[in-house]
Amino acid sequence: MSQSDVRETPLMPSDADLRGRVAIVTGAGKGLGRAYALHLARLGAQVLVNNRRHDGESDADTSARQTVDAIRQAGGTASANWSDVTDPDSGQAMVSQALHDFGRLDIVIANAGIDSASTFGKQSIADFRAIFDTGFFGNLHLVHAAWPHLLAAQYGRVVLTTSSAGLYGNYGQVAYSAAKAAVIGMVRALAIEGRRHGVQVNAIAPYGYSQMTAKYMSGDIASIFDPQRVAPLVAWLAGAGCNVSGDVLVCGGGLVRRAGVGETDALALPDADMADTVRDLHALGWHSHASATDSFTRFLNELPNAPKDHP
Repeated sequence: MSQSDVRETPLMPSDADLRGRVAIVTGAGKGLGRAYALHLARLGAQVLVNNRRHDGESDADTSARQTVDAIRQAGGTASANWSDVTDPDSGQAMVSQALHDFGRLDIVIANAGIDSASTFGKQSIADFRAIFDTGFFGNLHLVHAAWPHLLAAQYGRVVLTTSSAGLYGNYGQVAYSAAKAAVIGMVRALAIEGRRHGVQVNAIAPYGYSQMTAKYMSGDIASIFDPQRVAPLVAWLAGAGCNVSGDVLVCGGGLVRRAGVGETDALALPDADMADTVRDLHALGWHSHASATDSFTRFLNELPNAPKDHP
């Protein structure tokens, strides 16, 4: 159901100029989100750094404040936000604070995510929802609040976070895979809606060392997948020079892939021998489509008795 453009291209340092731009980055206290926030700030963006507060933490102890302090010490401009992205009001709280603190909003980067590996039969609905609420609704709440402002400005850059698990699935990650697949669908549809308003929406599927991936990465692997090696691509997607929308980009270790969804040519559906037909489908090449409407139109055109006057 999914395919990848297997061309792998070494990432070059970003030359994006983000001076005068305002960005919100969620999950920016540590790992990938922190790397994104620091990199955007180095390029001149003013950054609202979001990461939820843990019980008992003072403002100064929070990871969000520590990222803000690092940006300020380097001469940048940033504010901290402690909203929990699973809260339906979190998106509006972040957007309101960005507008209050910096006077505008140009860039939205939703990075927060959690996972707890478990086979589906052993996972409670409550645990499934906790992962899905962060991995999908954590993206949705922010984008939904920011969207009217970006459309009104006729400019915006949105970078949402998916995963190779959302593209292909993974053992013990049903909830995480479902959340990240939902993000891909949202990105593709929002890219279509935002195109005529100057709002570009893309997804990043990052490979980076973080709290969530630490148990899978150690030693040399951890250093290869330094989150800072993903940040230049995110910064380019966040900049005025970005000329793609609706893309899913897999990135890590200084490489990037473009992932996609495709369909084969159609075969006649038989009355019998269904297994042979499905086997033959597996041998066919893929076609990608710009939208669901384009996919249906191509399907309609492949019908031997398609009406000639269809739209």
